[in-house]
Amino acid sequence: MKSLFSFLHRLVGLFVLVPWLAFAQAPQPPEIAARNYLLMDLTSGQVLASKDVDAPIEPASLTKIMTSYLVFDALRSKKLTLEQRLPVSELAWKMPGSRMFIDPKMQVPVDDLLKGMIVQSGNDASMALAEGVGGTAENFVRLMNEQAKALGLNGTSFKNPEGLTEPGHHTTARDLATLSQRLMQDFPEYMHYFAIKQYRYEGTPKSNANNRNVLLFRDPTVDGLKTGHTAAAGYCLVATAKRDVAQVGARQMIAVVLGAASDNIRANETQKLLNWGYTAFEDVKLFDAGQPVAAPRLWKGTQDTLKIGRNRPIVVSVPAGKADKLSTQVVRPDPLLAPYVKGQEVGLLQVTLGEEKLAELPLMALESVDQAGLLGRAWDAIRLWIK
Repeated sequence: MKSLFSFLHRLVGLFVLVPWLAFAQAPQPPEIAARNYLLMDLTSGQVLASKDVDAPIEPASLTKIMTSYLVFDALRSKKLTLEQRLPVSELAWKMPGSRMFIDPKMQVPVDDLLKGMIVQSGNDASMALAEGVGGTAENFVRLMNEQAKALGLNGTSFKNPEGLTEPGHHTTARDLATLSQRLMQDFPEYMHYFAIKQYRYEGTPKSNANNRNVLLFRDPTVDGLKTGHTAAAGYCLVATAKRDVAQVGARQMIAVVLGAASDNIRANETQKLLNWGYTAFEDVKLFDAGQPVAAPRLWKGTQDTLKIGRNRPIVVSVPAGKADKLSTQVVRPDPLLAPYVKGQEVGLLQVTLGEEKLAELPLMALESVDQAGLLGRAWDAIRLWIK
């Protein structure tokens, strides 16, 4: 029975609520002037709206989200430091497109290269960082694709670290949302780079200082993430926002808008999508982190019950005004037989809205319980046989 629930766990997913997008009570999103889009409530893990999320698209400078992921990983593993100065190769210096305006006479700190890549979307900064982490651009691209595979980005293939148009360089809206979510989860200490509004390296043009993400200037709740543009990709934006709501606290959203017709349109449509998500849906906290969802009977153990729940708050997104129609049900093996280790999966929590399934997620043991002694196990075996 435990193996059955291990299998179910793999189907459901390790950390994200299953989004049930087609339930009849879901609000309809506004018209979004973009080829592809996706809106995810990061607090609940649910996708609230989407269009053509698995269609292959050119990511343009959204590629730099993966470049950032690998640089942050190198910083955490001490392969790089923020103070370390990296050389600027001829290749980096001659990169076309958006630039930080660095040249081979410079030795630039990693901290400044990150700001140049993220704030100014500098292709030269991206290449300098790629060579600093991977040794060569080719090796860095190999690392990018290995990381994409490890994160489950099945619709993604990288050919360069900066996002210039190249055959075979593609991703999807779904993969960009997943990558951005993992970037935020795995490297929270570096997310402040994406909220920087202005940056200029000493000696470079002042006119190049503003972050391309204009929502940072328009909406104080927007705190990232990255823009992109090429002729083929159109104008693209992955935007993150955080707004405080009652009972839940900080409610985070991520919007992926791809293929808009202009810089202003991508900003307007992304803002529209975020505002709709915050008003059309509300987040409901069902259980606190570590709060037992249930304490079912446990057999052949050193105690008679097992507390099960999650190590993070259990939050679901529901259409505004529908919270009173929520209900939950625990699905688990019966009987439960000790031992259990803290964190071991025990069953599933199913959440329904009226008659429709909204989400389900794994429940884990909140404590470890050892097997009882020989007599205790024998006595429970008799009781189970009688039962």
